[in-house]
Amino acid sequence: MVQPEISQTCSICSGSGWEPVEDKGVRQCRCRRESRTQTLLSSSRIPLRYQRCSFENFEVTNNSLQRALLVSRRYVEEYPIFEGGLLFIGTCGVGKTHLATSVLTELIKKGISGSGLFYDFRDLLKEIQDSYNPNTHTSELRILKPVFDAEVLVLDELGASKPTEWVQETITHIITKRYNDNKPTIFTSNYQDYTLPGSAYSETLTDRIGVRLRSRLLEMCRPVLIEGEDYRDRRSSRFITEP
Repeated sequence: MVQPEISQTCSICSGSGWEPVEDKGVRQCRCRRESRTQTLLSSSRIPLRYQRCSFENFEVTNNSLQRALLVSRRYVEEYPIFEGGLLFIGTCGVGKTHLATSVLTELIKKGISGSGLFYDFRDLLKEIQDSYNPNTHTSELRILKPVFDAEVLVLDELGASKPTEWVQETITHIITKRYNDNKPTIFTSNYQDYTLPGSAYSETLTDRIGVRLRSRLLEMCRPVLIEGEDYRDRRSSRFITEP
């Protein structure tokens, strides 16, 4: 593994990467830890829009959002004792991706031993499909290896793609592999376990990913149902003035 470059101007370790500890010898210098954190964050694929998301700037407007925030904070605090992952479920704009990326960012800053990775479910499927094109000079395994190997994976918008046989086989392969390797995965989905009257979604999560995979998610994750208004609607309404 290539070590992050150590600043030669560090006033603590003078570029050695080791920080002296009185009566205890040395320990890894904070400059190396900070450098590693920045390297992991840069390679995490968190979209630019969500790179500034945090627990502190998560807007809480009801009890459901408050509970989701508390669960997210507790997950980071108790990791890796808190086994498994999280499954954020809710309609569009309630903050699922905000919380998922905040968890990933905080775990990286906390110092997970491996890498953290974010993928939009649809983007991942598109990259896998593109790998079948001989002109792309890539392979399915090359794309999936980081997904399999990541210590923590965020898979956003689970169920967003049409549930064809290929889609179900592909996501089942990914989730089963991570489940067998005991690696935590954090999911978000707009699809719930039941349909609500007047909802834009007439299908359930089970309809989108299948009974077997939904059962596996229950083993892998703690479901976190988030209810609330679409924050995009709330933001746009601030700019509307009465005639």
